[in-house]
Amino acid sequence: MAQLEGYYFSAALSCTFLVSCLLFSAFSRALREPYMDEIFHLPQAQRYCEGRFSLSQWDPMITTLPGLYLVSVGVVKPANWILGWSEHIVCSIGMLRFVNLLFSVGNFYLLYLLFRKIQPRNKASSSIQRILSTLTLALFPTLYFFNFLYYTEPGSVFFTLFAYLMCLYGNHRTSALLGFCGFMFRQTNIIWAAFCAGHIIAQKFSEAWKTELQKKKEERLPSIKGPFSELRRVLQFLLVYSMSFKNLSMLFLLTWPYILLLVAFFVFVIVNGGIVIGDRSSHEACFHFPQLFYFFSFTVFFSFPHLLSPTKVKTFFSLIWKRRVQFSVIMLVSVFLVWKFTYVHKYLLADNRHYTFYVWKRVFQRHEVVKYLLVPAYMFAGWTIADSLKSKSIFWNLMFLVCLVTSTVPQKLLEFRYFILPYIIYRLNIPLPPISRLVCELGCYTVVNFLTFYIFLNKTFQWPDNQDVQRFMW
Repeated sequence: MAQLEGYYFSAALSCTFLVSCLLFSAFSRALREPYMDEIFHLPQAQRYCEGRFSLSQWDPMITTLPGLYLVSVGVVKPANWILGWSEHIVCSIGMLRFVNLLFSVGNFYLLYLLFRKIQPRNKASSSIQRILSTLTLALFPTLYFFNFLYYTEPGSVFFTLFAYLMCLYGNHRTSALLGFCGFMFRQTNIIWAAFCAGHIIAQKFSEAWKTELQKKKEERLPSIKGPFSELRRVLQFLLVYSMSFKNLSMLFLLTWPYILLLVAFFVFVIVNGGIVIGDRSSHEACFHFPQLFYFFSFTVFFSFPHLLSPTKVKTFFSLIWKRRVQFSVIMLVSVFLVWKFTYVHKYLLADNRHYTFYVWKRVFQRHEVVKYLLVPAYMFAGWTIADSLKSKSIFWNLMFLVCLVTSTVPQKLLEFRYFILPYIIYRLNIPLPPISRLVCELGCYTVVNFLTFYIFLNKTFQWPDNQDVQRFMW
């Protein structure tokens, strides 16, 4: 069975890479000049390729660190030395974009290894489920699209997933180093390096929690009752656990590589005067709490075969009726957050090349009341996502929620790219769905990708005051 799984994996990876190469060729023929953010990334990479690394050569419009350019030079420069290619060819737009296609192969392999590590291997059918899950996530539309442009997303995902994999295998120093590489691609990836540390802490919390529950069971102590009783018990346990110097020192010894990385990050923020380098005017942090609701909607949309069903809807309404007080409180808090903390970035309203422009225009701008009417849908989405993660410990869920909030809420701009990493980590950790649902999910992703690529390559347009060809994209 293991040998067959290896054949299936090789076939899936080979076919995906072949299709990707054909799409890459189509992209290269259609886009011979830099497009969108590539107008900043490609010239900067070409300057690095020519050996111009000084700060005076840095484009002030770039807001991320130079990880993508450094890795690109390390990949394409050997072709100059080994094959004798000229710098004009080696540092061309096509060669630099091809680096992301190589990252996509690495992401495919890492996703497969993560599914093998995270998901239990106790059924014969799980081999097919792992292969299908890997193939589906590798074709995840919002990520797959950027494999063909010179953006930071594929490399950012690669190093973050690699760090997560090393964390799961207990290689924490390597994981922290890879987390630093991910940080060099996108500063917010430091949150997912912290998530790796949180994974270790959640494991220790779970072990201590099980011991505590067993102790209470043996002593027959009365349990706390009332609204949010489970959360109260957990918070009480965490308070007691954190008061122990022995527990804290043990956690420090396990997570010190990540703590060192976080200290380095805070030093960077102090020295840099913020998390963003370059143009900060368009990347101001704020408490944009509805971003969490947008992520819930995004996740349900792309995981609907696993999260939507008549049974789930019925269960949700039944739960609302049983826990009216809790849901009423959550509803009021959610409405308040939408009311006071909804922000609209100027790019969202001005740039009609992104799908988010049309989502905002055709849904949220129809009427002021729409954003409040969507709150029940947000609640259902949040509940069904939490329900799909019930196989994970409550401490793992708390760690994931903290990292999710930290990575999404400070972002003022509604941008689907910001949801890629939290979505992938979520999708990796839900139980392997049945094959029928995986096939449905894969089919939907294929259709979305086909439409996205067709529209991008064929449905071009021009702005009245600009002769450049414009294209629709994520």
